[in-house]
Amino acid sequence: MSQQVHIFDTTLRDGEQSPGCSMTTPEKLRVARELVEMGVDVIEAGFPIASEGDFDAVRAVCREYPGAYIAALARAVPLDIERAAASLDGHLRPRIHCFIATSEIHLKYKFGKSQEEVLEEAVRAVELAKRYVDDIEFSAEDATRTEMGYLCRICEATVDAGATVVNIPDTVGFMTPDDYTEKIARVAEAVDGRAEVSVHTHDDLGLAVANAIAALYAGARQIECALNGIGERAGNCSLEEVVAIMKVRGDRVPFHCAIDAGRLYGASRTLTECISFGPQPNKAIVGRNAFAHEAGIHQDGFLKHHSTYEIMTPESVGVPSSQLILGKHSGRHALHQRIADLGYGNLDREQTRVVYEAFTRLADTRKGLTDADIADLLEELGFRRAAEVVVARV
Repeated sequence: MSQQVHIFDTTLRDGEQSPGCSMTTPEKLRVARELVEMGVDVIEAGFPIASEGDFDAVRAVCREYPGAYIAALARAVPLDIERAAASLDGHLRPRIHCFIATSEIHLKYKFGKSQEEVLEEAVRAVELAKRYVDDIEFSAEDATRTEMGYLCRICEATVDAGATVVNIPDTVGFMTPDDYTEKIARVAEAVDGRAEVSVHTHDDLGLAVANAIAALYAGARQIECALNGIGERAGNCSLEEVVAIMKVRGDRVPFHCAIDAGRLYGASRTLTECISFGPQPNKAIVGRNAFAHEAGIHQDGFLKHHSTYEIMTPESVGVPSSQLILGKHSGRHALHQRIADLGYGNLDREQTRVVYEAFTRLADTRKGLTDADIADLLEELGFRRAAEVVVARV
């Protein structure tokens, strides 16, 4: 049977930390609205100690969405935790998300502290957070490069202190799916159902989504991700990709979430308007080319039945429609269809041959042809529009 997975969105926190992604409070509220409306389980609204703006943004998201689960990030430092608590004060569903690095690399080079010192600080942080809120998430930063016995011990200790979620972040994107599942399974066994196990994966090796999905089989029940996969360095696990995987491959991935997939594209576009860049054209689910076809063989199959080259409908993820892009790789079928769509009627075989030869000569000189280009070509060849169709000239 399919099991519920919680979606923890960190677009407004880890996502915003990446270059070019800073957002004002009004922009954060715009993105938060998309997250609430699509059904995200937890919204990490910011890192309140980082700046007055981040503190104000968390407060604003709490005020605007009193019924949503809102998390604020804090280091395992009293001042951070108190600041996070203040930003969440009065909210109906607050979560303090506290973290401390646990790997030997971080202990040696960043802290100069022992494992025992860090464990004690983690426990004290959770105990302090517990004075303010009931819902506490503990993250072991750089967990995937942490000695396994120590990682299990600090997770058990923080759960004993009151943590309701333990997060095992692949902070530097080092994991492969098999390695990650082994670690998640060990942690899940250690906490023994007393806390939810969460995963936070980065895409340094291009495996963030694969690692997150694999972790579900080992007992993780919360995935931390971001719209468009934005985040530190190569980015976070992509929210739209994990959601689509669960929706499309339910036969092999026996998990589900509460996300309304039909809102994914709209949320992606909103985020793009709020930051300095959008997803790359070939980005899965929400990229400009995700439902675009240029190769003639693909176009021919698509026109006969969409399922030949699309495993989901564009509408299922909020994309308005598929696109047939006419370029030098396109075939007669797609060109013939576009000619009819533009109002030039159904050409006979000889007419189609003449137009196609002229089309391919022109397409060899371009990166792709617009409807206006095709209309101009047809007019030059002596064809006249049989029906009045508005042709955009952009």
